[in-house]
Amino acid sequence: MYRNTWMEIDLDQLYENIERIRGINGKRMIAVVKADGYGCGDLMVAKTAMKAGAEMLAVSSVDEAMILRNKEYDGPLLILGHTNAEDAGLMVKEQISAPAYSMNWVEQIIRQDCRGLKVHIKVDTGMNRIGFHTVEEIRQAMKLLEEHGCLIEGIFTHFACADSDAEMTQRQFETFRAIVEELNYPFEWIHCQNSDASVSLKETFSNAFRLGISMYGPSAFLPDLNYPVSLYSRIFLVKQVREGETIGYGATYTAHQTEWIGTIPIGYADGFIRRNQNRLLYCQGEYVPIVGRICMDQTMIHLPHQVQEGTVVEIFGPHVSIETMAKDLDTIPYEILCLISDRVTRVYKRDGRILAETNGRITESLNWKTI
Repeated sequence: MYRNTWMEIDLDQLYENIERIRGINGKRMIAVVKADGYGCGDLMVAKTAMKAGAEMLAVSSVDEAMILRNKEYDGPLLILGHTNAEDAGLMVKEQISAPAYSMNWVEQIIRQDCRGLKVHIKVDTGMNRIGFHTVEEIRQAMKLLEEHGCLIEGIFTHFACADSDAEMTQRQFETFRAIVEELNYPFEWIHCQNSDASVSLKETFSNAFRLGISMYGPSAFLPDLNYPVSLYSRIFLVKQVREGETIGYGATYTAHQTEWIGTIPIGYADGFIRRNQNRLLYCQGEYVPIVGRICMDQTMIHLPHQVQEGTVVEIFGPHVSIETMAKDLDTIPYEILCLISDRVTRVYKRDGRILAETNGRITESLNWKTI
């Protein structure tokens, strides 16, 4: 690690979260590792999830699927979002399952050589993003896909408000169940529960669930999950400024007296957006505010007293909750994690020791078989 800003992922805590939720749900588990494992590293998160009992991985696109295949993961792999018809041959070759979500997609895919393509039918039960609405559409789509050699492997839907609206979630589930029952097809995979629904929606109709953000702690129904991900930086410069001096671009902060200012090597190019200005970070047992505008690569903090250069600052972690940070920024933990750029080194810990460090812009030497 050449730059003193890093994200720590405690794989033991991650494993405990996954194992606990899987135990509560009791069904086959699909671990969602899209967006590079929600910014935490697809490979290490996926490996941990599989050890904790996941039977399939899910990503958002062919690109993300191929990243895992190129890292030598050869197990079941599902794409949840859009795929291009011209990639049908690649998906067949790499044994990547694709979602069928519209008649237009089906008509395009069957113009390709799609024999052997594994497909999960996406049902739109109220999210109104992608998916089929009616049994008639689905039957027509399945007939065309099977006539052209595709393998109908699964069927799924996605809940819009699993964290906040039990009635809407139940309505969506009942719609999904009615459609699947009317289709009367031997789907291998029937999945609708996402992270929050996996512990809140008590149903035995589906045979699998998808686990994503709750692997990392956020859950509307399990407030005592581990938070295995933390973000840190080290102060590389400590200086005094005089009363009346200003800090940073736009001179948005003026010292009220002689003050100690520390500078840390993190900025908006790392995903630490400018709206974090004035928020509190944690340093040597005290909460310290960000002063002045956050720069592309650096951020300044107000220190209550002089500290040593090299002192660690917690941006989020045990003392600065990522959920509190999300509320301060009027967003969700997903966005904060996914924004952390690949120039921030990921440090993976197991049994309290560093297992591996990765930085996508320097080297990526790990693969599925070496970790």
